Amino acid sequence: QSLGLPITDEQIGEMEANLDNIDFKMAAEEEKKLRHDVMAHVHTFAHCCPKAAAIIHLGATSCYVGDNTDLIVLRDGFNLLLPKLARVISRLADFAEKYADMPALGFTHYQPAQLTTVGKRCCLWIQDLCMDLQNLERARDDLRFRGVKGTTGTQASFLQLFEGDHSKVEELDRLVTAKAGFKRAYMVTGQTYSRKVDIGVLAVLASLGASIHKICTDIRLLANLKEIEEPFEKDQIGSSAMPYKRNPMRSERCCSLARHLMTLVMDPLQTAAVQWFERTLDDSANRRVCLAEAFLTADIILSTLQNISEGLVVYPKVIERRIRQELPFMATENIIMAMVKAGGNRQDCHEKIRVLSQQAAAVVKQEGGDNDFIARVRADPYFSPIHKQLESLLDPSSFTGRAPQQVAKFLKEEVRPALIPYQSKMGGKIELAL
Repeated sequence: QSLGLPITDEQIGEMEANLDNIDFKMAAEEEKKLRHDVMAHVHTFAHCCPKAAAIIHLGATSCYVGDNTDLIVLRDGFNLLLPKLARVISRLADFAEKYADMPALGFTHYQPAQLTTVGKRCCLWIQDLCMDLQNLERARDDLRFRGVKGTTGTQASFLQLFEGDHSKVEELDRLVTAKAGFKRAYMVTGQTYSRKVDIGVLAVLASLGASIHKICTDIRLLANLKEIEEPFEKDQIGSSAMPYKRNPMRSERCCSLARHLMTLVMDPLQTAAVQWFERTLDDSANRRVCLAEAFLTADIILSTLQNISEGLVVYPKVIERRIRQELPFMATENIIMAMVKAGGNRQDCHEKIRVLSQQAAAVVKQEGGDNDFIARVRADPYFSPIHKQLESLLDPSSFTGRAPQQVAKFLKEEVRPALIPYQSKMGGKIELAL
C-alpha cells in the first residue's frame, strides 16, 4: 500500500483483526481438498476477511510464506538456545573456580598421566561450549531473510504489480525484510532460499551435540572412578536388580540424545545436494522433521546438562587416594634431581629407582596391593640424604603446573565476558521431569 498498490486501510484492518481467528477445522478440510497447506490457509484467511480476500497472497508463492517463516523460526530458535547454553557455561565456570586448585590425576589414552586439577579439566569442557556459544551466535547472525522474490526468485510477479518499477520491487523486499527483524535478505534465491543455509544451522547444533557428548562421557568415566558424580536424588533407584548402583543416567541420556543430534546434520546435507534447479519438493517433509528435532534435541540436552552441572558431587578423598597410587612413580625425576643436588650420581640413582619402582609395580599389579614405592625409598639407606624432603617432593600441588592460574585467567578473560549478554537470563536451578 505504501508503495502505491490499490490496497485500502479497511482491507488491512480486516486482516489485522483476524490474525488469531484461525478456523483450523476449515483449514484441514481445505487442505484435504486442495492438497496444499499454504493455499488451504490462504482460503481460510480469505473466508475470515472477505473484503481483503482479493489481495491476500498477492504476487506471492507458498515459499514466500514457508521459507520466510522458517528463517524467523530458526533465528528465534537460536535465541532460545543461547541463554540455556550460557547458563550451562556459567554453572560449570562456578564449578571450575571452586575446584581450580584441587589436584587430580590426569589421563591420556585413559592411562594415568601427569596431574591436572579438577577445575582445569572442567575448563576443557567450558572451552568447547564457549566455541559452541560463538558458533550459535554466528549462525544466528548470518541468517538472512528470503524476502520478496517470487516463484523462481526473479521477482517477476512483483515487477508486474509495480508496472516495471524495479526500485519499488527492491524497496518492497527491503521493507518486508526489515519488518521481519532481519538486517539483510539473500540477494538471489530460487523458489526457496538455498538449502545450504540449513546445513550451517544444523552443523553448529551437531557440533554442540559433540561437545556435550564428550563432557557427559567424561562424567560417566569419572563416576566409574568414583571421583565425581552427577546428582543422585535421595529416593532415586540406580538399578532394578542391583540396589547399590548409582548409574549416571542423566549423562547417559545426554549422550544418547547428542548422538541423535549429531546425525541430523546428514539430512540437510543430502537435501541441499539433491535440489534440482530452482527447487524440488522433496526437501519439505524432511525439513519439517530434522529442523524441529535438532532444536528440540539441543534444548533438552542443554536443560539436562544444566541440571547435572548444578549438582556435581566431588569426592576429594577418592581423588587423593588415586593420586597417592600414581604420584610416587611420577615423582621419580624429582627424587633423582634432589639426590644429585645432595651429591649423588644420577646413573646410580636412576638404577636404584628403576629397581624399587619395578618392585612396587609388582605389588600393585600382581598382588593387588597399594603402591609402596615411597616406603621402599624411605627404607633404603642410599636415599637417606633426601628422606626429610620426601613430603615436599610428593606434594601434589607441585605437580599441577600452572593449572590454577590457567583456570583463573581463562574464566576472567574469556568465559565471564562471553556471558555478559546473557546475565539477565541466567535464572535459577532447573529441576528435571522424568
